[in-house]
Amino acid sequence: MNRYIRRASVFCLILLVALLLNAVRVQVFEAGRYDDNSANRRGALARYSQPRGDILVDGEPVTGSRDSGGTLRYERTYAEGPLYAPVTGYASQIYGTSLLENAEDDVLSGTDPQLAPVPLWNDISRAQQPGGDVVSTVDAAVQQAAFEGLGGKKGAVAAVQPRTGKILALVSTPSYDPNELSGTERSVTDTWNRLNRSGGHPMINRALKQTYPPGSTFKVVTAAAALDHRKVTDIDAATDTPSPYTLPGTSTRLTNEAGDCANASLRHAFEVSCNTVFARLGVDVGLDGMAEAAEKFGFNDADLKIPSTAARSVFDTDMNDAQVALSSIGQYDTTATPLQMAMVAAAVADDGEVRAPYLVDKVIDAHGDTVSATRPKTLHRAMSRGTARHLQEMMTGVVTRGTGTGAAIDGATVGGKTGTAQHGVDNKGTPYAWFVSWAKKDGAADPAVAVAVVVEDAAADRADISGGGSAAPIARAVMRAALR
Repeated sequence: MNRYIRRASVFCLILLVALLLNAVRVQVFEAGRYDDNSANRRGALARYSQPRGDILVDGEPVTGSRDSGGTLRYERTYAEGPLYAPVTGYASQIYGTSLLENAEDDVLSGTDPQLAPVPLWNDISRAQQPGGDVVSTVDAAVQQAAFEGLGGKKGAVAAVQPRTGKILALVSTPSYDPNELSGTERSVTDTWNRLNRSGGHPMINRALKQTYPPGSTFKVVTAAAALDHRKVTDIDAATDTPSPYTLPGTSTRLTNEAGDCANASLRHAFEVSCNTVFARLGVDVGLDGMAEAAEKFGFNDADLKIPSTAARSVFDTDMNDAQVALSSIGQYDTTATPLQMAMVAAAVADDGEVRAPYLVDKVIDAHGDTVSATRPKTLHRAMSRGTARHLQEMMTGVVTRGTGTGAAIDGATVGGKTGTAQHGVDNKGTPYAWFVSWAKKDGAADPAVAVAVVVEDAAADRADISGGGSAAPIARAVMRAALR
């Protein structure tokens, strides 16, 4: 009898072990698959069972949570939603998250392991901590100035602090109200469809995710390449450039809208924006040298995160000389985000250093304790210190006596570069107006801000008039806000 009992006991033990092993398989090794299963509502119920952490600007929350009383209990709310939508993005119970709401979702929802009282606590207890807060680098006054400056125009503004890389403003217009995407009502679906059908494309973050031909603002990069490669050793010496200039290997004659460009010096060509001089210099530097210079500023980097991923700004690495000439004046297939061009201006202001741009200053838990903080980091040296000083001189000249006088500010040194980017079939589209700039308060040790502005629907009669007339005043307002 004991023999049969022992066999039964062993069999039961084997069944128990098998049961435990299966439980481990389901709860540990296949937990992710079950968690992600669309039929599993537990994750969503837990996710919206508590208020979401907030995104802060100048120490004040620009987001909140509302108790809806529904199954998915807490809905996201936004203070001044359209103003900060290019920073916060949206957190929708139907459509998910975007931008900071997406990049910092683990912190905001309370699932980030850093928020747990002890390591692995969330994994062991399957608990969800109160949501943490994300402290942004955005300056409310700078953001407001950029938003008001663009007004109803299609366009974008990016503003960064040159010495650190902090993003002070990220604006894209037309914008949208992320409040309208919170909740589960039919109106949310209607809003989503309306926004995505809109001809103004309000849900595209033009400052971070949209690329444009940079036009003459790219001449900052070309000038840096020419000086660093010693194709120009004296910015006031004649460059021996004809006007018009015949593109190499073609019969196409490149002309200038500005005057006195024949044999112009680099300084004069920069101030009045002579296409011929910079096209010729780009060819002299050569494809490899121009590509290297562009990449030192951040072009062709597909991994730039702030922490949301920025669109890749492009300088082609496979071109003939004629295409290099056009690319060197910001045409052909050269494209850039406004954030990238703000980085270009910031590199000039910061004596040649390209700092990693970032939007999150620190993350704090529900008790206000710092969980993590961002430290400034250098990405590249874009140019020598001497070249940066020459470019500071030339950019200052653009504002004092060139095409960018609309950006001048009393009590500050301002450097800038205008640009008008042709686009569309046969370049018949309304040109994009650009202005990139930096400002340093008189007597200050460091530059306060670098700015890039692009206006899509600016009126333009000729190159650089649009950049100086449409975009420069917006940049001026943004810089004034930063200088205060």
